[in-house]
Amino acid sequence: MTMIGGFIFYIVAVVLLLIVLANAIKILREYQRAVVFTLGRFTGVKGPGLILLVPYVQQMVRVDLRTRVLDVPSQDVISHDNVSVRVSAVIYFRVIDPEKSVIQVEDFMAATSQLAQTTLRSVLGKHDLDEMLAERDRLNEDIQRMLDAQTDAWGIKVANVEIKHVDINESMIRAIARQAEAERERRAKIINAEGEQQAAAKLVEAAEMLARQPLSMQLRYLSTLNVIAGENSSTIIFPFPMELIHLLDGKAGKPTE
Repeated sequence: MTMIGGFIFYIVAVVLLLIVLANAIKILREYQRAVVFTLGRFTGVKGPGLILLVPYVQQMVRVDLRTRVLDVPSQDVISHDNVSVRVSAVIYFRVIDPEKSVIQVEDFMAATSQLAQTTLRSVLGKHDLDEMLAERDRLNEDIQRMLDAQTDAWGIKVANVEIKHVDINESMIRAIARQAEAERERRAKIINAEGEQQAAAKLVEAAEMLARQPLSMQLRYLSTLNVIAGENSSTIIFPFPMELIHLLDGKAGKPTE
C-alpha cells in the first residue's frame, strides 16, 4: 500500500507540474505580441518567441500586428451640392502599440469600424458629387489622415483608405449624361468658332499680302483657272477683278466733254 500511495503521489505531482508548465510557457509567433498583466496591473509587452509567465498571477492578451482589412459598409451621404449617394470603402490598418490597443479601447476593431463610417460621411459630405467621382485620390488621403489622427490614441496606424463605390440613383445618372452631352456640344462649338477665327485671321493676312503686290492677284486668277480646267467641267467661272469695277464706276461718274 505504501508503494502504491507513493506512486500515485508522484503521478499527481508530475501532472500538476505539467499543468503549471503549460500555463507558464507561451510561444508567440513573429507577428504576435503579449500584453502581460500581473495581478491585474500592466507589467509589459513580451514576444515574439518563448515567454514565461507566473501561473494564475500573470495573464496575457495576444495582439496581432499584421495589417488588417476593414470593409466599411455602404453609407448614405448627402453631398455638398445636395445629391444623395451611397458610398462604400475599405480601410487598411495595423496595431503599432499593443499596450494602447488593449488598455485604451475595449475592442479596437469595432471602434475603428464605427469611426471609419462616421468619418466617411463627414468628409464626403463636404464635397460635391463631381469631386467624389473625379478626385478620389485626394478624398482617400483626407479620410486616411483624419482616421489616423483619431486612432493614434488607440495604438492604431491607418495605412490606406480606398473608396470602392459611389452609387447614385437612375435619375441623377441621366442628368449627368445630359450634362456631359451639353459639355461636349459646348466644346465642339468653341473649337468650331476658334477655327473660324483662325481662318479669318489667315484670310486677312493673305489679303494684306496680295494688296501689297497687285500682280499677285492675277497669278491667283490663273491658278484658279488651271484648277477648274482640270476638273472636266463644261462651266468655267472667271473671277472678275474688283479693281476694274471701281475703275469703271469712276469713269462712269465723270461728265463727258
